Amino acid sequence: MNGQDPAAGGIDEKWLPYRHPQPRESPPELVIPHAIPNDERIWVPVEENVWFRPLLMAASRGYWMNLLKVRKSGVLSRHRHPQPVHAFVLKGEWRYLEHDWVAREGSYAYEAPGETHTLVVDPHVEEMITLFQVNGAMIYVDPDGRTVGYDDVFTRIDKCRAHYSKNGLGADYIDQFIR
Repeated sequence: MNGQDPAAGGIDEKWLPYRHPQPRESPPELVIPHAIPNDERIWVPVEENVWFRPLLMAASRGYWMNLLKVRKSGVLSRHRHPQPVHAFVLKGEWRYLEHDWVAREGSYAYEAPGETHTLVVDPHVEEMITLFQVNGAMIYVDPDGRTVGYDDVFTRIDKCRAHYSKNGLGADYIDQFIR
């Protein structure tokens, strides 16, 4: 229809863009054309055969969005979240030792605040890629719940800066994802 309302013979206003400026305090939009990148340097190593790809580092809100990629089987981490986490499986599958469900390709998972779980990728999975929104922090714990480390949006930004400065993309490569 291209903005034309054939019945009225004029322009259909639903096809007109918003005419006013966006709020001055609103950060710029972020669109990533190749969220699963062709350039392997964008993937930040976590440990052998485990990487994350930053999508949004919401420093002003205390959360981050990333893709987690795993190309091995085993236990990735035992952790607790003080805030909710959302996950959508793009490829492969994973599960938690503490639950009887498996998050398979196309699955959405909501992780409740306070939950402690141990992420596992089983041997039959060649590659797993999952989109995660992590709010607050990941608090790494031992089997008895004692804290052994943590990640938050700021430690993740630091890991990205260090990785990108070493691989030629430059420490400031991460800045495009920070809001």
